Amino acid sequence: MTHPLIPTILDLAAPVARDLALEVVAAAFHTNQSPPVLRVDVRNPQSDTGLDDCERMSRALETVLDEAQVLPDAYVLEVSSPGLSPILTSDREFISFKGFEVTITTREPHKGKSHWEGTLLGRDDSSVRLSQKGRPVTIPRDLIEQVRLADGTPE
Repeated sequence: MTHPLIPTILDLAAPVARDLALEVVAAAFHTNQSPPVLRVDVRNPQSDTGLDDCERMSRALETVLDEAQVLPDAYVLEVSSPGLSPILTSDREFISFKGFEVTITTREPHKGKSHWEGTLLGRDDSSVRLSQKGRPVTIPRDLIEQVRLADGTPE
């Protein structure tokens, strides 16, 4: 269950993150700890989210939260990265995960299928290419709903 202060915290955190060229991904308030821990996950959409990103967000958000006085008692602010998303979206991710197993879901069937699994070969302006047991498959990008990393390892 989400703590009732989370929507207010997210409303305060989003513009702070935006000013730092970051995105707020999630927030949780762990009141079962003493002092309670407010965890805010941020992502740098331009590059890997680093310690510097988390430190900058922590300093800026701490000031905003203290000024807003939404948390009346002592708490620990923890800003971190949410980790690797299994959904591939950027060109950089498609290059980084070439050779990894992926699952592609299409909005409508392509060659009679809406669910494709295989080894990622690459992506260009018009399509995503997979290898299915050594057989190349090309799926038009405009049909693709999602490309997700599978639990497999690179070939």
